Amino acid sequence: MRRVTRIALAGTATASLALALSACGGTSTSSSSSDSKGDKGLAIAYDVGGKGDQSFNDAAFEGLKQAKAEFKYKTADVEPTDGETDADKEQRLVSLAKQGYNPVVGIGYAYGPAVKAAAAKYPKTTFGIVDDSTVTAKNVADLVFSEQEASYLAGVAAAKATKTNTVGFVGGVDVPLIHKFEAGFEQGVKDTKPGVKVLSQYLTQTAQEGGFSSPDKGKTAAEGQIEKKADVVYAAAGLSGQGVIEAASAKKVWAIGVDSDQYRQEALAKYKDSILTSATKDVAKAVYNVAKSVKDGKPESGIVRGDLKSGEVGLADSNPEFKRNSAIQDAVKAAQEKIISGEIKVKSS
Repeated sequence: MRRVTRIALAGTATASLALALSACGGTSTSSSSSDSKGDKGLAIAYDVGGKGDQSFNDAAFEGLKQAKAEFKYKTADVEPTDGETDADKEQRLVSLAKQGYNPVVGIGYAYGPAVKAAAAKYPKTTFGIVDDSTVTAKNVADLVFSEQEASYLAGVAAAKATKTNTVGFVGGVDVPLIHKFEAGFEQGVKDTKPGVKVLSQYLTQTAQEGGFSSPDKGKTAAEGQIEKKADVVYAAAGLSGQGVIEAASAKKVWAIGVDSDQYRQEALAKYKDSILTSATKDVAKAVYNVAKSVKDGKPESGIVRGDLKSGEVGLADSNPEFKRNSAIQDAVKAAQEKIISGEIKVKSS
């Protein structure tokens, strides 16, 4: 199995497709009048929260749209269902592979068991999984990121922006992936301004309880932290993060977004002036690149990691107030250079 660190690589669905996808809770987009397997390309299966989360899933959809536009082939994107099992996820992936889609990408670590099983059944199809590095197979690309590095920079920004010396972190689900966000953020805060207090809270213990898909839970958590004087709140909580941003806007404090550049998300436009920055990871690029690798006849496999050095994690600077704050910009730039050089080792737990 090949292990790589990623650097930038260079019409209407048929009735049978619609039925197959609706059977496993899906929707689809497509762009070819031909139904031959050779015309079918990238398919993605969304994580909890689905399309429209303005964060993780929507970033994956951007990658699909890019592949669809460039390669002019049929694509599919499939929604999750409430309370689904690993078997349901496996059925979804198998259905897409059976129809001839290649690659098939599970968006989120929850697809681990399903990707492993589906990949074994369809060894000639390339599968991808975002945010999981445990699936080892010749036809699987584990698309992972150094989220802790972007989160460290978010911590630097928060420490420079706070006036109350109290900031908050809201994690969607209490799992190792989100621990990376928390660890990097807290380290960035403490390294920048040791006296700043970091309030941390996880919304749920499992994804099934709605930690990544409940804006109301995110809003309540953020309101509690703001009551305790937090004036910058960072959320790594998928769709639930929208509630955190809403609470920050209502209380006139800063929010830090995640995964996508949330300042630019249309659904969050009325809150954007409260979004200081976002700790981004280029899920779109990861999804597009695995599609391109298949198209080029050289399918990615093994662990494919995006980090600060490759430019696939970082901080968004769309908010003009963030961009023109020289104190924040200088501190973030200095920290970024030290992380890339190895002078700063960012914790992942």
